[in-house]
Amino acid sequence: MISKRAKATAGTIAALTAGVIALSASPASASGTYSGLAYVYGAGVFTDDWDNEGIVDTSHNTTSNATCLWQKVLWADGELTASDIDGDFGPTTKAATARWQTKFQVTSDGSAGQNTWTAAGNWLRNSSNGFDGTVARYIGTEFIIDVTRDSDGYYHFLDGAGAGRIAGYNYHTC
Repeated sequence: MISKRAKATAGTIAALTAGVIALSASPASASGTYSGLAYVYGAGVFTDDWDNEGIVDTSHNTTSNATCLWQKVLWADGELTASDIDGDFGPTTKAATARWQTKFQVTSDGSAGQNTWTAAGNWLRNSSNGFDGTVARYIGTEFIIDVTRDSDGYYHFLDGAGAGRIAGYNYHTC
C-alpha cells in the first residue's frame, strides 16, 4: 500500500516537472533556421545581426514576413520592384535572389540562407535618427530601407504598401 506521504511527494514532483516544462517552453521556432527564433532578430551592433537567420526560399518559410523583409532587401538593391514585395517566395523572388547573390559574391542558389543573410547584414548601418541603437538602415545600391528593433530585438519594417510589419518566419501579413 502506498502511503499518503508517497502520494503527496509524487504529486509534488509531477507538478514541479510540469511547471519546469511550461517555463522552459519557447515561442514557436522558424522552420529551417539557424538561430531557431521565430523572428528576424538582432542585438548590439547591427552589422552582425543577420549572421544566423533562417532560410527563406521556395521550401522554407516560403510565405512569411521574413520573406517580405528579404524582398525589401532585393528591392533596395534593384532586383525586385515594389509591387513584387508580397511575402511570397516564388520564382520571381528566387531569380532575384540568385542575381543578388551573384552581385554580392555569395554562392548563387536562389535561396536566402545563412551566407546570404550575413552578406546582406554587412550593409546595415546605424541610422542618424536612431540614438538608442534600435534604428538601422539597410544601404542598398538603389534605395535605403529603415528598419527598427524592438525591446526584444525583433526586426520591424515597412512592407511594399508602407504598412509596418514585424519580420516573423511563421506568419504572413505583407
